[in-house]
Amino acid sequence: MKRPTTATPTVRPLAGFAAVDVAPAAPAAPAAPAAPAAPAAPAASVAQGVTPVCAGDPPHTAVPPQPAASRPVPRPRADAVRNRERILTAAREMLVEFGSGAAFDEIARRAGIGNATLYRHFPDRPTLIREVVLFVMARVTSSAEAALAEEPDAFAALCRFTHTAADERIGALCPMLADDFDREHPELLAASTALGAAIETLLTAGQDAGLIRTDIGAGDLTIALSQLSRPLPGTACFEADRFAHRHLQLFLDGLRAPARSELPGSAATLDDLRQTAM
Repeated sequence: MKRPTTATPTVRPLAGFAAVDVAPAAPAAPAAPAAPAAPAAPAASVAQGVTPVCAGDPPHTAVPPQPAASRPVPRPRADAVRNRERILTAAREMLVEFGSGAAFDEIARRAGIGNATLYRHFPDRPTLIREVVLFVMARVTSSAEAALAEEPDAFAALCRFTHTAADERIGALCPMLADDFDREHPELLAASTALGAAIETLLTAGQDAGLIRTDIGAGDLTIALSQLSRPLPGTACFEADRFAHRHLQLFLDGLRAPARSELPGSAATLDDLRQTAM
């Protein structure tokens, strides 16, 4: 039986489109062998200070480490500052009462802290004594400057300064006279100079105004203040306060001009005290 011949359908072009011949696809040409990969270029050396981040990311410039001198100093915690001041206040009282041999255990007890906390702030006795002296000097210097700036006259300023210095336990500076005390420490030299200048300014202002006798010096004032504000041996520091301020006022009345007596010797200066201590 003769098979019927199947006619190839004629593709009529759609309106607006050209006719397209549909022909059998030609067999694909064999693929050319792949060319061997070119060897990778050697990685460029990283310039100093330039650090690549990830593949495909542009390099970024590394921040050089800051020198130690320019790094911000961390601020101490508030509780550490409070503990330090409590230790210095307690040690100040102990130095006035018992001198530089005051027991560390008793200082810690009065400060309300443990021995470990005391030694963490002040690892040895010379360090503690030096810091107490600096602490007292700074406060007494500030009181002299404030008195002169705020009181109506120089004698009133001198009286205020003297009583405030007694309350600040200026007698705690006496360890500076000991042979083993490092008086040449830079901080102590700066603090001593500032205190001396404040006392000299206060005394000179009163003498120039005719309110304070001229035959005394800053050394006389400092020695009298230290002696009159220290308690008698065997007495508690705070029990002596009521006597100290009475005796200081008697002393101050004797400084008024005009002088009613002639003092033996010559006026003592702060330089005289430094020479005595050496």
